[in-house]
Amino acid sequence: MKIGELAKKAGCKVVTIRYYEQKGLLPKGLRTSNNYRLYNDKDLERLNFIMHCRNHHLSLDEIKRLISCDKNDQQSCEWVGKMIDVHIQEINKQIQSLKELKHHLQDLRCKCSGQDTLANCAIVKQLHQHNNCQHLQ
Repeated sequence: MKIGELAKKAGCKVVTIRYYEQKGLLPKGLRTSNNYRLYNDKDLERLNFIMHCRNHHLSLDEIKRLISCDKNDQQSCEWVGKMIDVHIQEINKQIQSLKELKHHLQDLRCKCSGQDTLANCAIVKQLHQHNNCQHLQ
């Protein structure tokens, strides 16, 4: 299949495929005499794997390491579990940060009746105070 068909089947853009090729995650398609790149079902499977990993926020280096396991699938997978543990810890930090942001925004929202002008709005005044803006970063 040509690169456009591969992109369509995988649900991505051609530029994404070229980027993954450049980064060494996906082998470059074989060139025809007309200089078209041709891909097979194995390439589609690899591309789907890469995209699935990206959807789970794995880095390109992590994906590359997972792909390299194809060559040695008898090694221990302990490092994979540890890698996922790190991602879980990061997600927990993000969840906590989002909860704090939500709480702060709820507190701000309670201060606004919607009846004042912008010049007198409690939310706007709070946001102008330096200390309170730090919570939103």
